[in-house]
Amino acid sequence: MAENRTWTVSSPPPPPPSSSSDSSSERQILRFIPFQSSADEGFWRRLSSLKLDTLGLDQSPIPITGFYAPCSHPQVPNPLKLMAESLPDDPLQLVIGNRNKCPVPGTLYNTNTLESFRALDKDALLKMEARKIFDDIISGKADEDCAVLSRFLLISFADLKKWTFRHWFAFPALSLEPPATLVNIQPASKVFSSEEAKSLSRACNEWRNSNMTAGVPFFFIVIASNAQVTIRPLKDWEAFHGDGEKLLFGFYDPCNLPSNPGWPLRNFLAFICLRWKIENIQFLCYRERRGLADLELSLVGEAVVLLPQDWRSPCCVPKAVGWELKPKLMNLAASMDPKRLAVSAADLNLKLMRWRTLPSLDINILSSVKCLLLGAGTLGCQVARMLMAWGIRRITLLDSGRVAMSNPVRQSLYTFEDCLDGGELKAVAAAKSLKRIFPAVEAESINLAIPMPGHPVPAQEADNVLKDCELLQSLIASHDVVFLLTDTRESRWLPTLICANESKVAITAALGFDSYLVMRHGSGPRPVSSDMLDATCNASDKTGDVNAIATQMHKLSTKNEDRGQRLGCYFCNDVVAPIDSTSNRTLDQQCTVTRPGLAPIASSLAVELLVGILHHPKRINAPGEISSSIVGSSDRPLGILPHQIRGSLPQFSQLTLLGYSSKSCTACSDAVVSEFRRKGMEFVLQAINQPSYLEDLTGLTELMESVNSFRVDWDEDDSDANVDD
Repeated sequence: MAENRTWTVSSPPPPPPSSSSDSSSERQILRFIPFQSSADEGFWRRLSSLKLDTLGLDQSPIPITGFYAPCSHPQVPNPLKLMAESLPDDPLQLVIGNRNKCPVPGTLYNTNTLESFRALDKDALLKMEARKIFDDIISGKADEDCAVLSRFLLISFADLKKWTFRHWFAFPALSLEPPATLVNIQPASKVFSSEEAKSLSRACNEWRNSNMTAGVPFFFIVIASNAQVTIRPLKDWEAFHGDGEKLLFGFYDPCNLPSNPGWPLRNFLAFICLRWKIENIQFLCYRERRGLADLELSLVGEAVVLLPQDWRSPCCVPKAVGWELKPKLMNLAASMDPKRLAVSAADLNLKLMRWRTLPSLDINILSSVKCLLLGAGTLGCQVARMLMAWGIRRITLLDSGRVAMSNPVRQSLYTFEDCLDGGELKAVAAAKSLKRIFPAVEAESINLAIPMPGHPVPAQEADNVLKDCELLQSLIASHDVVFLLTDTRESRWLPTLICANESKVAITAALGFDSYLVMRHGSGPRPVSSDMLDATCNASDKTGDVNAIATQMHKLSTKNEDRGQRLGCYFCNDVVAPIDSTSNRTLDQQCTVTRPGLAPIASSLAVELLVGILHHPKRINAPGEISSSIVGSSDRPLGILPHQIRGSLPQFSQLTLLGYSSKSCTACSDAVVSEFRRKGMEFVLQAINQPSYLEDLTGLTELMESVNSFRVDWDEDDSDANVDD
């Protein structure tokens, strides 16, 4: 019979230390080190999703799985861990063959309120779980699935507004009355002969590395007379007949202390005593180091366990202990707040792009760049969305219009509600929409009408217009990139001039009915030193040559080898100054009538152009490229960086073009920029009220006069015209 089997060690165990005994005649009570608990962030994330998407107000108990492993370091115990996989459909499927994850069944009670959490009857819950362990022992279930001996309990309250999780663990242990007493405990290396130690280590390593037994935390060990060791699962007990062989009971011990076993031994001793009626029990606290059995760290002990009288009744409700001393609070607001999660999710695509395709992609540059969008219409809405997709978070929208009923179907940031009561201001509505789409975006709105040449300013409004000009100048100066997305040509003039003066990255997107233009402006004229500026201004005052400063600046800006020849701006190919293009127009001319697919195409190209500029070593001074020979080059994964992109939907064609700055440009030429630097907003006001002023300043008037003076009468018969041919 099993109860008659004896086990003797190869050498007599030493007596217990005097410090561990109350007296020389009394044995020491066996002390167990409680389990430590650990629930990582992944578990709470998964519980949050389960609560929000499935459970709702349901507070029914939830089966969960904890994981632990034998102690593997003399200074650190191994806790029972809850991870993301503690809440799958079939958690055991995730640990088959994983020697570092011994699964333990548990029960979670997640409450709806903090008051419910506090009101839970913890004693009743603990008794309920202890009764399950007791029944599993009596029924024989623990023989087949010994992990139920370490069954645990968790109660929690998840505050998903603050992303805090209050929780309390219990590890139910059947109370032995009287308590188990310790006969002896010492390192396993001192108990076995060298042959037995080698065989035991080999058997334990095989057990831990087997797919079938790696996650089985309780077992019994048989040492034959020839020192050969075999390890068997508990279910083999009834079939085991080995009188005279050495026998001890092993378990995965998470404790690291040199003279105390871990918490799982409590229920294991109760199991052995109750199930097999053994009172004198030899046990192995199995521990390891670097994945292998460590007999120096492992312990061998002997305990005496007496079966409590009330356990003999099948209706017994055993007493139990096991609650941790106090609840814990996990605060995950920093990592689980939806806004932070949205940022993480939004950046996921960019981070994956860096793995292989774009390793040089600089996410920090994209997230820190500050963009000013002039115009919040069809183009402005699309550009804003594309900027966010590229990880750009700081966006300012400027517009003076209101959302009309015709806008929402074409302009992606507006809805029908924005059109009501006269319409919300476009810039305001667009900024609100961006924040609804992505709460982490820093979206600002500016309600401002851009002053335009050809739209004269009445004297009584001059001061207000000058303030608008100064505001626009300060906005451009405080941003890194300016997108020109307005629907008239003349509204782009002042921003182009200011960008040239500030040498800001400026990108234009313009639409026809079925064609589009996307271009980046070149840098502005090179700033003139203060000494040279004073000298040139003095010369100008003496000679009356208003172009003296411009001439000097043109020499500097066109001969700088580092910067190269300046690329042109939106106005460099014009032969007339921008004028009023909005008066006396029919309905189709008053609205931006384009094919619906045009704006998304142009907007996407404009943002792609910006990303290319930000990743080019010369930034705004990067030369224009039209060749496709570098596409796919490892040092240029984003491809070429063109100056202009012109496309046509009817032909589904696209061209990359290159154009340089013109000395007669009404927006970025040396003459215009130098005059703006000299006279400031007075110059702007004069250009607005007198468009011909820009033509006179840049020489366009003289050019047109010379063209008009050259006339050929093709009907006149001049017989001498071909004399020299």
